[in-house]
Amino acid sequence: MKYLYLLYQLLISPVLLLLTLLTALMTTIGCSVGNASFWSYYPGKLWSIVMIRLLFLPVHIEGREHMDPQQSYVIIPNHQGAFDIFLVYGFLNRHFKWMMKAELRKMPFIGKACESAGFIFVDQKGGPKKMKETHDRARQVLQGGVSLVVFPEGARSWDGRLRKFKRGAFQLADELQLPLLPITINGSFEVLPRSKGYVNFVKWHPLSLIIHPAIEPHKAESEEAAGAAEREVMQQAYDIIASRLEAVSKPTPEGTYDPND
Repeated sequence: MKYLYLLYQLLISPVLLLLTLLTALMTTIGCSVGNASFWSYYPGKLWSIVMIRLLFLPVHIEGREHMDPQQSYVIIPNHQGAFDIFLVYGFLNRHFKWMMKAELRKMPFIGKACESAGFIFVDQKGGPKKMKETHDRARQVLQGGVSLVVFPEGARSWDGRLRKFKRGAFQLADELQLPLLPITINGSFEVLPRSKGYVNFVKWHPLSLIIHPAIEPHKAESEEAAGAAEREVMQQAYDIIASRLEAVSKPTPEGTYDPND
C-alpha cells in the first residue's frame, strides 16, 4: 500500500500543482475585481479541503463551539508542518487572515495571492518601526469577526515537537485587547515533516485540529504588570496546546517555553 500511495501521488502531482496555481490566480484576480472578503478566504479554503481529500487524509475536528462568530481572535496553532496550512484554512470554518514571514511574498504566484488577500507580512529584521506597521495593519484587519492566525513558534518544527513561543502574537493580542484562541494540531509532522530536501512525499496519517477555549486579554495597570501578564499568558497558552499533543510531539525539557526568549 505504501508504494501504491507513492505512485498515486506521482500521478496526481500535476493536478495538485494546477489546483495551487488556479487558487492563487483566482484569489489575485478576485480580490482585484471586488468583494475581497470572499475571494481572500473561500478559494483558499476550498483548495485546502480538496488537497487533503485527494490525498485521502482523515481529519478530526474538535472544539468549534469555543469560537464566537462575532468575536475577532488572535489564533495560535502549533506548527508541525506544511499541512498545518491546509488543516487551519480548510477546516477551522472561520474567516481569518494569515500572519506570515515577509520572505513568502517572493514566492511565485502564491506571494502575490497572499498580498492581494490582505494577509499580513512580518519583516522580522525591520525593527520597532516595522513592528508598529504590522500592528497597525493587524488593527485594520481584526474587525467584524475577522481573526488573525499566527504560528507562535515562528517556524515549523524540525522534529515535530512543540518549540519555544515567540512574543509577537501575545504582544499583538495584548495591544489590541483581543482573546487568544489556542489550537493543537496533531499528525501534520507525520504526514509531511520539515525537510531540507526538495522532493518530499506525503505519508498517510490521520490529522486532528483541537480548538481550545479562548484566553481572555488582561488589562495591566503598569508596564511591569503588563510584562508579567504577557509571560503568564504565554505559559498558559503553551501548556494548553501541549496538553493535547500526541506523545511523539510533546515538548522536551529544552523546548519548553522560556519567558526570556
